[in-house]
Amino acid sequence: MIKNPLLPFIQTAGAFILDGGLATELEAWGCDLSDALWSARLLRDDPHIIQRVHLAYYKAGADCAITASYQATVPGFMAQGMSEVEAVRLLQLSVELALQARDAFWAEEANRAGRLRPLVAASIGPYGAYLADGSEYRGDYNLDEAGLRAWHAPRWQILAATGADLLACETLPSLAEARALADLLETTPGRMAWFSFSCRDGQHISDGTPIAECAAYLDQFPQVAAIGINCTPPRFIPSLIRAVFEVTQKPILVYPNSGETYDVARKHWFGESIPAEFGTFSREWRKLGASGLGGCCRTRPAHIRQIRDRFHGR
Repeated sequence: MIKNPLLPFIQTAGAFILDGGLATELEAWGCDLSDALWSARLLRDDPHIIQRVHLAYYKAGADCAITASYQATVPGFMAQGMSEVEAVRLLQLSVELALQARDAFWAEEANRAGRLRPLVAASIGPYGAYLADGSEYRGDYNLDEAGLRAWHAPRWQILAATGADLLACETLPSLAEARALADLLETTPGRMAWFSFSCRDGQHISDGTPIAECAAYLDQFPQVAAIGINCTPPRFIPSLIRAVFEVTQKPILVYPNSGETYDVARKHWFGESIPAEFGTFSREWRKLGASGLGGCCRTRPAHIRQIRDRFHGR
């Protein structure tokens, strides 16, 4: 039986700490992510800066880096003029960059004090991320479950064959897409993956399906390492945790947005996020039953450091 790679962190430190927003930090470092490939473009244009951001999150206290493959797909790269061979290579590179950052972090003796060797999770973003039309927050796709499985299959096989510790199926807006990915997970018996949903409120994922229904469905799969919520406002997280907790004993992951609000028309974030407050929220989320904690859009290493400070040595 496959061992769940998240459990040693939860059992040793009381929580598994994820990283924060990769694209957010890349933009803070001056990167322009305005095209359809988003952060995936840097796999071709400036891969070393991706590696540096992964390293920054490890240093901030993350137990896991999520790769830059969220919006990276073979058809997406080919639409930008790359060959299929080049596209496959960039997907593989997304994992290699995170592994190199992890190994560089772990090679420094001082980083090992009180830490377990961190993980790398290969990001499997939703079909809507490839469409780049916001449908990962609606789930109103033009593909049915069989179509979604066929669309995801090539990238799944590429990333499942890398050295990543597990796969991260994240920002899923629909149960149909989760079912398609769970089918693919069973085709790679040596692999585990977590499944994380984008949610519209405190009870439902983006397409309106109750989060409890999604969690109950995924609970039957031994290869599902954890079930969670990401790319969702923090105010919805407590009730979502309660709903998932009622139907599964698997670890629950939460890595919400910072709490700022995104204006789709203006393509601009409004509001303010205070890292210390985010850290305080993480303690409450842990008490409610979430054992994996991190951040998504608009969170940075300072947010992850605050979470780490709440659990270090506990």
